[in-house]
Amino acid sequence: MAKIKHEMLKMLPPTIFFFVMLNIVLLIRALLTRGTGLSLPTFATVLISALILGKAVLLANMLPFINRFPEKPLIWNAAWKTVIYTIVATFIHYLERLHESWKDTHTLAAANHDVLTNTVWSHFLAIQILLLVLIFNYCVFAELARVIGIERLRAMFLGPMPPKSSVVGDA
Repeated sequence: MAKIKHEMLKMLPPTIFFFVMLNIVLLIRALLTRGTGLSLPTFATVLISALILGKAVLLANMLPFINRFPEKPLIWNAAWKTVIYTIVATFIHYLERLHESWKDTHTLAAANHDVLTNTVWSHFLAIQILLLVLIFNYCVFAELARVIGIERLRAMFLGPMPPKSSVVGDA
């Protein structure tokens, strides 16, 4: 039970980040498609996608090739992880569109054809650029936290943390 709790706590920061990020993407997508009649993902879809991405980050961080450049400046690992996470995010973004189309066409081949022919590629690319920038920011902060420690990074951004007391009323 302790191991499950530990893994869930490790998954929480990327999941929260991706949840916020995907809601920003949803808002921008709603603004881009306003008045076009295109459907948008639901809150549940955003939540599930954030959970998938949070778990993907956790699993990717276990892969031996994820920290490929330990002796190089942090930008190398941040850029490498950005590429990997962006590929996953692009795949999920495409699957989301495929699922929306599949609900109407009921076959995977027809849904894929529909997505490829009816996607407004400039909107798709705009969302991908936004995802790339947001994922890069996540990777930079994750690399900083990995190297200098989460507590030190937190103190640098939020100021010194109050001392922890073990028991209320301790003197």
